[in-house]
Amino acid sequence: MQSTSFDRFYTALERRSDEFDGLVFTAVKTTGIFCRPICPARTPLPQNVEFFQSAAEALAAGYRPCKRCHPMEMGADAPEWLVDLKREVDLNPAVRLSDKDLRGKNLDPVTVRRAFRRRYGVTFQEYQRKARIGAGLVEMQGGGDTVDAAMTSGYQSESGFRDAFQKCVGESPRRATDLTPAWTKFLETEVGPMVAVATDDGLEFLEFIDRNRMEAQIHAVIRDRGCTLVSGTHRYTEQIEQELREYFLGQRTVFTVPTVIKGSPFQEKVWRVLQSIPYGETQSYAWLAKQVGSANATRAVGTANGENRMAIIIPCHRIIRSDGSLGGYAGGLWRKKKLLELENPKGSLELYDCL
Repeated sequence: MQSTSFDRFYTALERRSDEFDGLVFTAVKTTGIFCRPICPARTPLPQNVEFFQSAAEALAAGYRPCKRCHPMEMGADAPEWLVDLKREVDLNPAVRLSDKDLRGKNLDPVTVRRAFRRRYGVTFQEYQRKARIGAGLVEMQGGGDTVDAAMTSGYQSESGFRDAFQKCVGESPRRATDLTPAWTKFLETEVGPMVAVATDDGLEFLEFIDRNRMEAQIHAVIRDRGCTLVSGTHRYTEQIEQELREYFLGQRTVFTVPTVIKGSPFQEKVWRVLQSIPYGETQSYAWLAKQVGSANATRAVGTANGENRMAIIIPCHRIIRSDGSLGGYAGGLWRKKKLLELENPKGSLELYDCL
């Protein structure tokens, strides 16, 4: 490894910076353990450190994964029990699974709560509650009253349903039926969970769960569109789930799900140009600035990239620096690298050449 690369990685390690999180793994010779660069463990001396580009490389070198930062979980698939539990709630949101029910499935309630929080940003009980409220709203939109909605969503009383609805949605059931519902669904992908938001007009939002300010972006969509946010399935969330599955299998290069793309005139211009970059190709920030008629506005187009509300579909991951380095990516550089390698396996990026 070049000494300049080592120095950059070690500096990020000292600062607990997430700049290389998922791209570099820190192995400590004196302990035989490897970590993520953001691990809270004490910083080892530089002479005791090795850096690897993947967890597999660190394992092959004889290192064990850290039990504090769990480096093997970077982009890992959700455990089968977690997927099954989420599917059970999605298919029958009116059924309430208590801690006793979880223990009956040989699951520890604390582990379940933490796993849901880490993977989906909400606890298991919060996920169930949102799913029940979504089921109730569907009932009311179909002509049912709040009594019907309470029964459909598993509440024992109309008043209990009204109170839960108000807390969850921020509107009364009567008021919410006058607003456009925006349906949210958590999607599992090969690079971690995503959240999709859709209305009858199309897909409104698609982003990685752990992206910074993800919740603020969703609420901006809701505010701008005058929607009310609920959990549940919608034909467009189902469509993007299927299309993403095909994309990661290498069977899809173009997305056809209807989308609602709203931003400033400059943002929308940038996003349209991004969508013109073919699958498997990359362009530079300078090229993007020139295409939108602002050759000197590389920083502005970079900001517009970061404000993209439709990850992967609007392929901001296909923009790299003019020198061939990765540049930035709001979803994490390790995801950007994986997406580019998926789309062009023969042109896989070597991390050390991209710095």
